[in-house]
Amino acid sequence: MGFLIPAKKKPHAVCIPYPAQGHVTPMLKLAKLLHSNGFHITFVNTHFNHKRLLKSRGVSSISGVPGFDFKSIPDGLPPSNEDATQDILALCESITNNFLAPFLDLLSNLNHDPPISCIVSDGVMSFTLDAAKQLGVPEVLFWTTSACGFMGYLHYQHLIDQGLVPLKNEEDLTNGYLDMHITTVPGMDNMRLKDFPSFVRTTDPKETLLNYLNRESKRASMASAIILNTFEELEGPVLDAMRSISKLPPIFTIGPLSLLNNNMIMDAELYSSLGSNLWKEEFGCFEWLKGRREASVVYVNFGSITVMSNEHLVEFAWGLANSKLDFLWVIRGDLVKGDSAVLPQEFLEEINGRGMLATWCPQEEVLNHQAIGGFLTHSGWNSTIESIVAGVPMISWPFFAEQQTNCRYVCVEWGLGMEIDNDVKRDEVEKQVRELMEGEKGEEMRKKAMELKKKAFRAAEPTGTSTVNFERLVHEVLLQCFSQASDG
Repeated sequence: MGFLIPAKKKPHAVCIPYPAQGHVTPMLKLAKLLHSNGFHITFVNTHFNHKRLLKSRGVSSISGVPGFDFKSIPDGLPPSNEDATQDILALCESITNNFLAPFLDLLSNLNHDPPISCIVSDGVMSFTLDAAKQLGVPEVLFWTTSACGFMGYLHYQHLIDQGLVPLKNEEDLTNGYLDMHITTVPGMDNMRLKDFPSFVRTTDPKETLLNYLNRESKRASMASAIILNTFEELEGPVLDAMRSISKLPPIFTIGPLSLLNNNMIMDAELYSSLGSNLWKEEFGCFEWLKGRREASVVYVNFGSITVMSNEHLVEFAWGLANSKLDFLWVIRGDLVKGDSAVLPQEFLEEINGRGMLATWCPQEEVLNHQAIGGFLTHSGWNSTIESIVAGVPMISWPFFAEQQTNCRYVCVEWGLGMEIDNDVKRDEVEKQVRELMEGEKGEEMRKKAMELKKKAFRAAEPTGTSTVNFERLVHEVLLQCFSQASDG
């Protein structure tokens, strides 16, 4: 299904994601949805990510779809490894100091035919609100987090005001202080301090990311609307509490975006060239998965930003090997801190025939493959909601940001997963992987995952909550300026 905008001239949406893989991917899905429903799209990457996209996917990835343009702006950072995610701390500082001027320049060059009618910006790129104000167009902020993760950020100031953050001393990181229950956040009753997005774990009141996310979440009140890639039945209590915060604009849940794309985009072939992966995908994994028993393979991927020590990598490796189960493991070139991943030769010999290592793969298709029975993940939101859509239970090893919050919800609130200790040991990995794939708890989690999968599909049906919310978002917010101009 879909709905077309009756107009001689198209509305023009400028979409700008935060410059990291996990933000580019959902923004591109949203941009395709808008384009398929009548919008001209300008998609703005940084020069750095624009080059990475071209390198991984070729020129066809940014051309071939009329009215869907790719542009880029400088990120103000020195050159770095072009096959790795840039330093998040440096990126956030540069976004605050260096992005607005080049973005305004780009907008002034774009604002002609068709004129810009709205801006769709990443939630943590709120400098764009100043640009939208100058242009006099509505702006929606797309927070690519879960609703519970966003609610965690919205309450950073609350934790600071209560004197709980920053921590009093380094010992608070290990002495049980983080296990303190926080009962004062509406809609989130079972939270411990350690379940809030991880930037609260600092003793420094000037900590860059704590202050950056606190500021960005406060500025959400200036947007015309907020979009979340989730659905009402998954995060209802948090969403209800969030909507009762008077200073926030309307909140639209439009997820899972992958299902909305499947259901609302009629000409899927037209958009097949438009991909978002900044690493070259390895399709050999599908050949390897072919013929393996249903739900017999553990898929392992820690996302695009997580880094670990080589010691932890080796513990994961032997835990997987010792489980005697088949597994497909994505190991990015930059997964190990400041070094390349080194796995023991004995491990490679041990897993011969039942373990495949890849550098990157098309994750959604992998998770939906019938051979996949479990997902060892960092609990990034894209990975979490993709796992829910596929009906696959999880083992969670959260790294940073709101991954800790997602992990808490996956394991405690939704019953879809088990958490693995931060200081990972091979015995625990082996035990949890076996429980996930063959144990009673794993079977219970699989049932719950399938129940939530059904609810996700229901939300994306033609009359489902996410589909209806998307249509409302377009007509009530994004077309506001365009309709007035057309009437005039």
